[in-house]
This record gives sequence, structure tokens and C-alpha cells, in this order.
Amino acid sequence: MKKKTIAIIGSRGYPSYYGGFETLVRRLAPYLADQGWQVAVYGRKGATRPTDPLLDRRVKSILTPGIETKSLSTLSSGLGSSLHAAWEKPDAALVLNVANGFWLPALKSRGIRTIVNVDGMEWERDKWGRTAKKVFLAGAKFTARYADEVICDSIEIQRRWDDEFGRKGIFIPYGGDTPHENIGVGALQPRKYALMVARFVPENTVAEFITAAERISRSHDVVIVGSSGYGGELEERVRQLDKESNRVHWMGHLSDDEKLFSLWSNAGAYFHGHSVGGTNPALVQAMACGAPIVARDTVYNREVIGSAGLFCQPQPTEIASTIITLLGDSDQQEKLSSSATLRANTDYSWDDICQRYDLAISDLLATAQGQYA
Repeated sequence: MKKKTIAIIGSRGYPSYYGGFETLVRRLAPYLADQGWQVAVYGRKGATRPTDPLLDRRVKSILTPGIETKSLSTLSSGLGSSLHAAWEKPDAALVLNVANGFWLPALKSRGIRTIVNVDGMEWERDKWGRTAKKVFLAGAKFTARYADEVICDSIEIQRRWDDEFGRKGIFIPYGGDTPHENIGVGALQPRKYALMVARFVPENTVAEFITAAERISRSHDVVIVGSSGYGGELEERVRQLDKESNRVHWMGHLSDDEKLFSLWSNAGAYFHGHSVGGTNPALVQAMACGAPIVARDTVYNREVIGSAGLFCQPQPTEIASTIITLLGDSDQQEKLSSSATLRANTDYSWDDICQRYDLAISDLLATAQGQYA
């Protein structure tokens, strides 16, 4: 029996621990291999862990060159990966990020069925300049025109793609892992500290949280996980705050899932300030870890959290007051923790999500199923 073949394009590779796409690939690629797929994951040099103990040897890792700058890394690596995949000619390609929509014609010209995870509305992110926003919007238009199928990670994103691009995408969110073990948080006291985990970009409300942290740290510890990856003003502000206050702890980018999960599990208040995008992977994982959540009030965050969290506006004073109140209310903390865990387990199970990806990709090949029977 000839195996079905699939290329996954657009992440930093397998296995990698950079962000949401990388988490998806770590869970999905082995699952697809279990279902009989021959899986190849494209990635970038230096971004993968070839000696990772959880590496599944059935998944082929292919590294292609790219230009590692903030504005060109996604486009350049996507181009190299797409050209290589076009040459290899798998049955299907799962493409991550609409920036790679430009390369879909190359894949389709080789008879490769394409399904694109469109992620969030990248052209609305404040971190991008005018030219980059135009590029992402153009990539979305290419995706709408050339993708055989699109995947939207939230109902709101699905609605917008239908309204704005005329594509009725498939809704498949991200999942969360239930922690196997709570390794503790060192000198920090469980349920007594505030936590933020985010990439340092404007739309994640990082600047506002830093200001709020100055007030919160007068009475409670504050843990900040994340970085910009390129330095800049926000990193400098956090570095200075960490230096000046013995209650502020900046950990930079943290790729140790066990440690990160324990930080979420023991937090007294986890602030989630992401404002652009759909189902945010960090938010789902925080829920799976049972973190009491305070989130920026957006349609996306309300869709994911429901009644299992608190919401606030992106003003430093409101962020600080909401978090400080929650840090002093143990009953509310445990109520939110239990609700978040239940919601994550019910609606954001990785097994269910991977199964839905498998079904969506298999449906693309439905007209050619005879050769795999």
C-alpha cells in the first residue's frame, strides 16, 4: 500500500519550541505518522532540536535556507521550503501563515493539494510597518484564491474570512497539554505572583503590563516570560525593571515546557494581553495548566475563555487593580483555575484537534482515495 505523503511548511521546523505553530507541529506530525502518513516538516537551520528526547524518527525534518531578519525570515524560508516541496511532490501540503500564500501556485502547479492555516490577521498587528502589512494582506488574498482549503483557529477568524475573502474555512483551534508534573517555582510562593507570557510586540499589551507591573510589584512578585527576539525598547524596560525591583523576575524566552507549565499552574494571576489573532496557543495552554486568568477584553479572548476568566481594558491602572484583587482572593483563584482546566479539557484537546486536521487533509485527497485503498 502506497503511503499518503504530506509536507508541513511555514513553521520553524520539527521539533522546535518557538511558538504556537511549532507546538502544533510537535503534536500533529507524530499523530499523522500514526495514521499512516509519510510526514516531512520543513524548518530553519538552528531552530530545531535534532537530539530532543521526544523526537519521532518517523517524521522527516528538512531544513531550507532563509534570510533571518524580522521582515524576511518567514517569506524567504517559505519560498525555499515551497520550492523544495514542489520538487518532491507530496500528495498534500499543510501551509502555515498566509505570508506563504504567495508560493501556493508553485505547489498547485505540481498537483499538490494545499490546506492553509491562516493564523490571525497579521496585517492588523502593530509590530509590522506599512509595507509588511501590505505584504501580509496580499498573501491572504493569494491564499483565498489558490488554497484548496483554509483552516481558521477561531470562530471569529472563520467569520472574517467568509466576510472579507469569501472563503468558508474549517474551524480547528489549538490545543493544550495537561501538565504531567508540577515541579514547583523555586522561591516564588504559589498563587502569590502575577505572570505574563508573551512575545514583546505592541499588540500583546506588553508596554501596558510593564507599567502595571511597577504597581503590582510593590506588594507581589511579578514574573515575565518572553522577549522580542530582536532587542528594542520593551526588552530594555523589562531589563531595567528586573534590575531595580527584587520582586520582578524576567526569564526571557523560555523553551522548557516543564518549567513554563509549572509557572502557569502556580500563578496567582496570569495576564493575557494578546489582542490580534484567533485562538492563542499560550492562552489555551494556560487554561490547561489551571492558571487563574485575567485577559484583555477582545472578541477572541472571550471566545476562548468564556466564563473561565476575568477581563479588563488595556490600561495599566485597570490591569494592575484587577490582578491585585485576584491575587488577594484565593476562592476566586481556585474557581477560575478549575473552570479553565475543565474548558481546556473539554474544548481544546490535542487528540481531538489532531484528528480534525487528519480528517481535513484526508478530505482534500478524497478524489484520489482509490490509490491508497
